[in-house]
Amino acid sequence: KIHDVTLRDGEQQAGIVFNKEDKIRIASLLDEAGVHRIEAGMPAVSPSDAEAIKTIAGMGLNADIFAFSRCMVEDVKKAVDSGVKGIITEVPSSEHAIQKVYRWPLERAIDTTIKATSYAHEQGLYTVFFPIDASRADMTWYLNLIERIATEGHMDSLVLVDTFGVLSPHAVEYFVKRTQERIKKPLEIHFHMDFGLGVANSIVALMHGVETVHTTVTGIGERAGNTPMEDLVMALLTMYGVDMGINTEKMYELSKEV
Repeated sequence: KIHDVTLRDGEQQAGIVFNKEDKIRIASLLDEAGVHRIEAGMPAVSPSDAEAIKTIAGMGLNADIFAFSRCMVEDVKKAVDSGVKGIITEVPSSEHAIQKVYRWPLERAIDTTIKATSYAHEQGLYTVFFPIDASRADMTWYLNLIERIATEGHMDSLVLVDTFGVLSPHAVEYFVKRTQERIKKPLEIHFHMDFGLGVANSIVALMHGVETVHTTVTGIGERAGNTPMEDLVMALLTMYGVDMGINTEKMYELSKEV
């Protein structure tokens, strides 16, 4: 499946700002193209973003509409109010990021994550756990964190997150296999293009059992951007004979609009 993050992560590229009308048009075109899931934004960012997400969630699109949130109950409540079907819940997956970026004690980060993911599940949201910067975390710490959240909190699926685009294809195979040994949940991937490897890394991950890929239209996103949907879809279709169900004839119109 394609989980499109154009309206949230794509907007982090310098110089790009989507207003409510932009988001509605792009969401409609993503749906026409057959994208399976649309991450419409982060309600906690601003009232206008929350309004746009609520509007998109109420449009009756075929795609499942998701919101993005920090692992805080207050953020999850805003997502529930927006009427989305699912939620991406984020927390740093390294001790360094938790202590230096969030400036939280480690136990606080774990506790708030358990509460937030449990609350999201109780509210009927499909809950995706999104551990930021997992590709640079200590593997033992990362796996222990994930296992604890999966057992004491809740996750319907887990994202393998390469926030800074530092993975090689060989590292992706190792990352996926080590996670699968400990976590028996559907896996998703969120890769960036800092070394131009987002598409190759995504293909390797899919070959090893990952089910959902986070992409953006034309690969927009912070720094070098996210994995571009068009490149990935066409590579899978023409090189591997894998049809993801995306209407490729809609790609030009969608790309031009974005």
